[in-house]
Amino acid sequence: MVLFPNAKINLGLSITKKRMDGFHELETCFFHIPWSDILEITPAEVFKFSSTGLPISGDIQDNLCYKAFAALSEDFKIPNVHLHLHKIIPMGAGLGGGSSDAAYTLMGLRDLFELPLTNHDLTPYAQKLGSDCAFFLHQHAQFGTGKGDVLTPIDTSLSGLYAIILYPNFGISTQKAYAGIQPNPAEGFLPDFLKMPLPTWKNNIKNDFEKNLLIEYPLLAEIKQNMYDLGAFYAAMSGSGSTIFGLFENEVGPKDSWANFLKWEGFIP
Repeated sequence: MVLFPNAKINLGLSITKKRMDGFHELETCFFHIPWSDILEITPAEVFKFSSTGLPISGDIQDNLCYKAFAALSEDFKIPNVHLHLHKIIPMGAGLGGGSSDAAYTLMGLRDLFELPLTNHDLTPYAQKLGSDCAFFLHQHAQFGTGKGDVLTPIDTSLSGLYAIILYPNFGISTQKAYAGIQPNPAEGFLPDFLKMPLPTWKNNIKNDFEKNLLIEYPLLAEIKQNMYDLGAFYAAMSGSGSTIFGLFENEVGPKDSWANFLKWEGFIP
């Protein structure tokens, strides 16, 4: 079985309060984008995880694909598998690649072994693996609250828009992104802002992480401004960074100076 775990971008992200469990309450809108990893799942005599593409650091016990397999194995007698991940989505990028890999592992194992589970049934497993993991069990855009794992469908679509999604060749850890964050109530209801005309998004839809990170990493601020210079009607950092994306109504060519950065560009289906 071969699957294509895709990335996401966030439009808007408000950190509204600190929780008793150490996490933060937030409000954000998640959108799928077609920048994908490749995940192959095959039955095996012993469990094995391998990877190609972008290097993956850390022990196998920390890998979210392994954790997804282990979580289902606790409740169902599923055979061992060989998980091979060809990593294309950069890590520490705010694109949710690891969470997507985990969600697709859950769905792939479910389908391969015909487990009696809907995507809704898989949600508790996904929520334990990562705050944005459950989003990838849904096909359409979602408004996320709680830790980002309480999801409500929204009818805004990015289909037909042109996007440049650029990873500046360095990641930002979640811990680093949250350092210095001062939670505040969201300035309005984000899904309503997304229903407004596209030119209004620039002034109404904010990512709270940008306030500190665009100062600490001037390259990110430069890239964001470059997106607007190219004609984007909206540009922002995705999630906790470091990826910057621009949305355009028409096709554009990226700057030559971005040639060495990892990026995805094209019309969103």
